[in-house]
Amino acid sequence: MAITSLSLILSSGVNLYSQISNYRQSLQENVLMFSKLIGQNALEPMMNDEGLVEEQNLKALVASEIIENVHIYKIIDPNTTDFFASYNKEGIAPVKAKFDQVQALNQPKMTGNVIEVIRPIRKSGKVLGYVYLRASADVLENLIAQSIMVTVSVLLICLLMCFFFTLKLQSAITAPINILVKFVQRISRQRDYSSRAELHGIKELYILGEAFNNMLQRTQEHMERQTEAESEQVKLNLSLEEKVQQRTMALKEANNELIQTLEKLHQFQRQMVQNEKMASLGDMVAGVAHEVNTPIGLGVTASTMMLDRLSDMRKAFEDKTLKASSLSKFIAEGEENLNIIYRNLNRAAELISSFKQVAVDQSSENNRVFSFAKLMDEILMSMRPKLKKVKHLINVSCADNLVVESKAGPINQIMINLIMNSIIHGFEDVDKGQIDITIESIDDNKVSIEFKDNGKGIPEHLRKRIFDPFVTTKRGQGGSGLGMHLVYNLVTQALNGSISIVSEEGQGVEFRIIFPVKKVDINKVHSASFM
Repeated sequence: MAITSLSLILSSGVNLYSQISNYRQSLQENVLMFSKLIGQNALEPMMNDEGLVEEQNLKALVASEIIENVHIYKIIDPNTTDFFASYNKEGIAPVKAKFDQVQALNQPKMTGNVIEVIRPIRKSGKVLGYVYLRASADVLENLIAQSIMVTVSVLLICLLMCFFFTLKLQSAITAPINILVKFVQRISRQRDYSSRAELHGIKELYILGEAFNNMLQRTQEHMERQTEAESEQVKLNLSLEEKVQQRTMALKEANNELIQTLEKLHQFQRQMVQNEKMASLGDMVAGVAHEVNTPIGLGVTASTMMLDRLSDMRKAFEDKTLKASSLSKFIAEGEENLNIIYRNLNRAAELISSFKQVAVDQSSENNRVFSFAKLMDEILMSMRPKLKKVKHLINVSCADNLVVESKAGPINQIMINLIMNSIIHGFEDVDKGQIDITIESIDDNKVSIEFKDNGKGIPEHLRKRIFDPFVTTKRGQGGSGLGMHLVYNLVTQALNGSISIVSEEGQGVEFRIIFPVKKVDINKVHSASFM
């Protein structure tokens, strides 16, 4: 019965598979034939750019039961493919264009109950466009269902006939086997492996009964050994549970220690970042103080000279020896010295004003309204003590009317760190480098900062970890490795933005920072609100 059933099932399955393959291949050939005919018919309207004509021609496809959607794509240039014409069967929703699946659908592809294909439209070997055809596979499904129904019906009839003849043979051949089966069932229910089966005169059944009795004997011995092993296993499990509890307690203690260590590490890292900001501010204070001393010193020198000349003029006036030429010379020198005093005091005032705003921004993360161009001027003014020691050129491109409301402090710290990073690392062996900073507004509520230098770039192994803490090439030379980590935190956390890096060794570095801002109309904002 089993052999017959297996043979019938295999033969039916092979036959059914062959029919389904033939139906599927036939459907694919029909789809390819339709796509070829549609492409040939669309060739002339496409060359004449008559999309409406082709739309009317495609309406003739309503006679086909399987075609649901047709698209005609026209190649405008090697990089551009445009939509030319389409057909959608009544009651079938349109599908989106398949420009990006030209290669994937080069051969018919069946998905669910539809089949799709895209074929090129050629003339003289040149591809002018593509035909996308989407057809229903319901016909294939119906044919498959009919084939399965017929095959299964025939198979069931054959199996029923075989089963009928098997029942006839059973009464004569399998009666002793039924007795043995009942005995096996009783053994299975009662688990009495000490019982033994009755042996029959038929040779095969005698061998089977004897083998079954031997199996019962071995099973009985195995069960006895298993009972002993289970007793040993219970003892081992009790010991193992005690060890697991001990190891679990030890693991919990180790985890608590690890959590405390991580908390201390995070506190230390935050303190290091804060120290880095304060150190940067301290360097700026020292540089600005030195820079302010120069114009103040010149002003003091000019004022002292004016006092000396004024004393000489007073003495000549009292002695009545004052000459017109001396008075004229005194007036000229006085104007020159006053101009010197004014220029240098004004320069000192600008330095102090820029430093004051930068210092306030670095110590605060509150939003304020500011002009981006003026903020960059203040940053570069505060860095002038460091920048005048090098010959590097810094170019800033920013619209004067770009006024936003955002956090000036984090932006200030980010630009200072990027500029100093280029000077210290990027221009390490470069006498005269160049930094280009481009600031522009995008999407009306975001600002993009593009920072480029032409330095020595960053190696690939270091570029992957550039924003990690304590990553530096100046280990032991004053580098803390927190500069770029601070920049990343300020961009992503303080400004809610994103930062990306592009760099190759020897090709410089490019940072792109994008963060949200609130645009402010410069005509409605008083200049004092952001100066």
